Amino acid sequence: MATSATTSAPLIEKHTIGYVPPEDRHGKVRDLFTLWFGGNIAPLPIVTGALGVQLFHLNLVWGIVAILVGHLVGGVLMALHSAQGPQMGIPQMIQSRAQFGSLGALLVVLIAGVMYIGFFASNIVLAGKSLHGVVDSVPVPVGIVIGALGSGIIGIIGYRFIHVLNRIGTWVLGIGIVVGFGYILTHIQTDDFLTRGSFNISGWLATVSLAALWQIAFAPYVSDYSRYLPANVPVAATFWTTYLGSALGSSLSFVFGAVAVLATPVGMDTMDAVKLATGAIGPLMLVLFLLSVISHNALNLYGAVLSLITLVQTFAYRWIPTAKSRAVISIIVLLACCFAAVGASADFIGHFVDMVLVLLVVLVPWTAINLIDFYAIHKGEYDIGSIFQVDGGIYGRYNPQALLAYAIGIAVQIPFMNTPLYVGPVSAHINGADLSWVVGLLVTSPLYFWLATRDSAYRRRLTSGKLASSL
Repeated sequence: MATSATTSAPLIEKHTIGYVPPEDRHGKVRDLFTLWFGGNIAPLPIVTGALGVQLFHLNLVWGIVAILVGHLVGGVLMALHSAQGPQMGIPQMIQSRAQFGSLGALLVVLIAGVMYIGFFASNIVLAGKSLHGVVDSVPVPVGIVIGALGSGIIGIIGYRFIHVLNRIGTWVLGIGIVVGFGYILTHIQTDDFLTRGSFNISGWLATVSLAALWQIAFAPYVSDYSRYLPANVPVAATFWTTYLGSALGSSLSFVFGAVAVLATPVGMDTMDAVKLATGAIGPLMLVLFLLSVISHNALNLYGAVLSLITLVQTFAYRWIPTAKSRAVISIIVLLACCFAAVGASADFIGHFVDMVLVLLVVLVPWTAINLIDFYAIHKGEYDIGSIFQVDGGIYGRYNPQALLAYAIGIAVQIPFMNTPLYVGPVSAHINGADLSWVVGLLVTSPLYFWLATRDSAYRRRLTSGKLASSL
């Protein structure tokens, strides 16, 4: 589905966090499939997927089952967020003001911004390593800078260019990874490909959680890439194109990582294992992954910049950010990440995964509150004008019901956590499996619904929001 604006939409995006009016809406809903499929055929999900057999010692069959279960479950939450984009026409993080209040949303926006920056820095490290693997004469630090610059240009141009590149990438990377699978499976270099590892409940649950959390990590920015679609795009169409693209692309990459490390000797770095396992086509695979990580990483830069703009605009509410503002902030973030990545330790990716696991503890209850508020309470009807007011308009500066549910949602996860900072007693009892995200969702969702629907002041705001959105 497209509008007449499709052909006239500027290549360089002019909007930042503001509402996208109907005359500026463009694109087709199928673009969401190519965005999330092509964007997930990349080194970072390959490295993450390999952990199921490397770190959690599952065999191939149980590793694949855990990966599929995690992505299919987590992808539902991610795609439900995506379906909000055409209905709201604003980025996901600024929409959180409708649930938490103009100031109450700041913590979640800050956490999301930090996570995006972490993703961006990790991906440029992988880009540097991939470029060095293709051309030995290019040092990793130089490759990091080249990867960052490529992502920076794409991120600054913005929304439309990101979608164009991923439409191309879906075909190129999709064919590439299928060919890679074929080569690896016909050139297995180990005798224990099918027998290395075994089923263990803690490792299986941990791998399921890792896959599910990979999907949930997209939740704070997934609707940023659907908000330009026409408002009359069916919610179901947005959901299914996003869900199928993300779940399929991520699953293929996770399984590819597991297959590559099982097909090569124990102890190899994942990307080295990919290069060895793919043999004659290894250099080509690394080139494809390099292009993929540069393209996909633009999403992380874009999301980080929108989060920073949202933070600043909360206090400088008269500021109308433009494309120039977005470009300047993008350059600042890019330079800071380059500096951090070049000086990072050799285990930068490992530290990043640890950081994401910690941050997701505080993002999971946000996901529950946002989805319950959108689908069960407001049913997609919000007063957009209030969201951009300094005092939060009808939503206020703080929503005590959301903040209480959010705090409890974090607290109930603590016994089930397994992070570098803390291992909860329940997690320790089940050999380290992290089920905090499941508990967080199951507790926060009904609790927030109960608190919100029983608060008379909130019901009045809800009624006001419906009236305002219909004007």
